[in-house]
Amino acid sequence: MADGKFATLSFDGKTLELPIHSPTAGPDVIDITKLYAQGNVFTHDPGFTSTSACESKITYIDGDKGELLHRGYPIDQLAGKSHYLEVCYLLLYGELPTAAELEDFESRVTNHTMIHEQMANFFRGFRRDAHPMAVMTGVVGAMSAFYHDSTDISDPWQREVASIRLIAKMPTIAAMAYKYTIGQPFVYPRNDCDYATNFLRMCFAVPAEEYQPDPILSRAMDRIFTLHADHEQNASTSTVRLAGSSGANPFACIAAGIACLWGPAHGGANQACLEMLREIGTVDRIPEYIARAKDRDDPFRLMGFGHRVYKNFDPRAKVMKQSADEVLDLLGVENNPTLQVAKELEKIAIEDSYFHDKKLYPNVDFYSGIILDAMGFPTSMFTPIFALSRTVGWIAQWKEMIADPSGKIGRPRQLYTGETYRDYVDIENR
Repeated sequence: MADGKFATLSFDGKTLELPIHSPTAGPDVIDITKLYAQGNVFTHDPGFTSTSACESKITYIDGDKGELLHRGYPIDQLAGKSHYLEVCYLLLYGELPTAAELEDFESRVTNHTMIHEQMANFFRGFRRDAHPMAVMTGVVGAMSAFYHDSTDISDPWQREVASIRLIAKMPTIAAMAYKYTIGQPFVYPRNDCDYATNFLRMCFAVPAEEYQPDPILSRAMDRIFTLHADHEQNASTSTVRLAGSSGANPFACIAAGIACLWGPAHGGANQACLEMLREIGTVDRIPEYIARAKDRDDPFRLMGFGHRVYKNFDPRAKVMKQSADEVLDLLGVENNPTLQVAKELEKIAIEDSYFHDKKLYPNVDFYSGIILDAMGFPTSMFTPIFALSRTVGWIAQWKEMIADPSGKIGRPRQLYTGETYRDYVDIENR
């Protein structure tokens, strides 16, 4: 960051000079750290849309350009040429691994995919109809009760062990949550399968027969993981950082991130998209819903189109569309009304000038929902798969925060609009 630049703020006869920092990419940042101490005021920024809460070297987003970079590498190149565990290494350690480094990293992850056998009792404590996200939040939080040797955040080695354990065990936990809700026995991970194939196998294999997913499905699953690995300071990542700023153990921090991700405005968007497609029902009803989406007085909104950050095409959606086309070619859409609606809606929305002018392009949630539905996942599993994918991003952000010597516990301020001081009134006088 460059020094020597300042912004001048004048109010109530006071003038403050606030340092301006220049990042390697993106707009300059006005440092208001001393605003309250020197001026007895603080800023008001609901949603933190104009606030930098941390310094990071992990992920950069340019919403106007439709650009997403992990450690400087564009997401389309990573999704097209790399694979999830290599991207995990990149996010965690800052550089692409050598062949030897990648082999070692993959081996460490693969050899930690089992969970403590006693943790199976946690699953049996939930109702069978519990949402998998509720199960994952509880089970991941409980990991701190089983892995005491990796909860000391002051020890770099313990932080490393916790990181590997979370990345390795999250697919197992997500798959077990799914198996539990459908009443099937748990399927243990296998060390001879790659990360995505192992997850699909743990979800869809049954003891009575062998299961081997088509390579196209494994590749699509790996791309879903890769495209959701990190997305800068979103709500769940900020939650992980805020929880971590208190010194909480890594398992508690990731559990907090999972809980935040569950919200329909965040990780639940692809589930909401599929529910919308099912509400439309058939292709002949699409014009009705397109008209409703254009009507400002109608509360209906097309889910899976547009993005809060990207003011252009979501760069992840380009890659996800390719996978969606490959999966649908493999599995077919002829007998699936929901997928028929999705394909036709995508075509109409891309061609319609209304959506083009407003840049309401299909986003990553639209295509990932289509893929997961075609694979046979229920909508209740969409957000757990998102959480599985995002775990590495949360960990990378958490580790970066812990290693920052200037880090402080998060403590946002408020614009108080309630009652001022008043004396207590005895109940008989009210």
